[in-house]
Amino acid sequence: MRTEAFGADPQGGRWHQVRNSPHFVDGSFRNPVPTRRLRYAHTPLALMRTKLAADGGRRSPAAAVPVHRLLPVELATPPASGLRLTWLGHATVLAELDGVRVLFDPVWSERVSPFGWIGPKRLHPVPLPLAELGPVDVVVISHDHYDHLDMTTIRTLAAGDAVFAVPLGIGAHLEHWGVEPYRIVDLDWWESAELDGLRLTATPARHYCSRGPRPSGKFLWSSWVVEGKRHRLFHSGDTGWFPGFADIGHRFGPFDATMLQVGAYSEHWPEVHLTPEEAVQAHRDLGGQVLLPMHWGTFDLAPHPWEEPAERTLAAAHAAGVTLVVPRPGKPFEPADPPPVKLWWRAVAATPSGADVLAPEGLTPPTTAAPDTPAVLAPTPRPDAPLADARPAAKPAVRPRATGPRAAKSAPPPGGPDSGEVPLF
Repeated sequence: MRTEAFGADPQGGRWHQVRNSPHFVDGSFRNPVPTRRLRYAHTPLALMRTKLAADGGRRSPAAAVPVHRLLPVELATPPASGLRLTWLGHATVLAELDGVRVLFDPVWSERVSPFGWIGPKRLHPVPLPLAELGPVDVVVISHDHYDHLDMTTIRTLAAGDAVFAVPLGIGAHLEHWGVEPYRIVDLDWWESAELDGLRLTATPARHYCSRGPRPSGKFLWSSWVVEGKRHRLFHSGDTGWFPGFADIGHRFGPFDATMLQVGAYSEHWPEVHLTPEEAVQAHRDLGGQVLLPMHWGTFDLAPHPWEEPAERTLAAAHAAGVTLVVPRPGKPFEPADPPPVKLWWRAVAATPSGADVLAPEGLTPPTTAAPDTPAVLAPTPRPDAPLADARPAAKPAVRPRATGPRAAKSAPPPGGPDSGEVPLF
């Protein structure tokens, strides 16, 4: 049964963009390095054994998560430093960047599923109703999995005047759900667009797309670089570790803050999601100043304990000398003055107090910046050509154009897809 939430395939101009991407080979987008979505041929059976062996009681909190009830008045005053971040749960982050409001991977629905009655359900409420969020200038989507691209939320945001920045092909879903085509900017890896005074660049990630039972090769996934007049941000979306983080850092870093996926990892899909330790390494490769771990605590998407991503990220960040911020969902902060880490999750984790934790009580990571690591990939000059604003006063005849190295199709790069079925996250 196919519902509206499944979206639509790219057609017309969008299909032309997809087919002419150098990353689209033999009918499918390719990862930057060889990637298996599932590690073993027998993964369905092995995964079932892992689920049965795991302590199901630890995969969700034992008590109500202490969400910070965000009030509009807390966002009414501009940030003193010019940059404020609010983690709203999972991969949803509101960034107030040099006077522009950017919303990453917005998901307000109760379940991340094409159906309202089944699928992963929220483990904590959204910190504020979407109606109280206020105006949003730019909405950024990393890929089309349900926990990152939510039809109901997109339809609500479409009633405003935000521009939507998406990887190639994803715009077909948005247009199918009512977003006007001229408000959608479709970008390939390394392409940039200037929106409301910011430069947004779609950068490579190691993942895949799917809104059905099998992966689809017609939609691209990406991480994102957002540059303002004074500040720079990186949002990983979903990704496995690969050497390209150093290349992104070389081209666009250093970053005032990186928002990196640290949860929903498993030994069964180690190449498409970061572990907490890999996220800390990616942060260092990117040249990040402050690390905001995300993609944990809101939905049960993997066999690991609910609080484990926070514990492992804290331990890895402390060992690496990385400045870490782990706010309660909904609590704004400014990376220029990062708040000390408070271990709020331990009070509600389904584990005896003091057991199975990886970092000592009261630990606050040092505030020194992480050292850079050498770039692994060959450097490429970052684009610097001026671009047209994607939100004109009147509806244009054509969509805004982006700049970047979208060349004719080249020889197949590594990283072709496999045919295994995978969970939709």
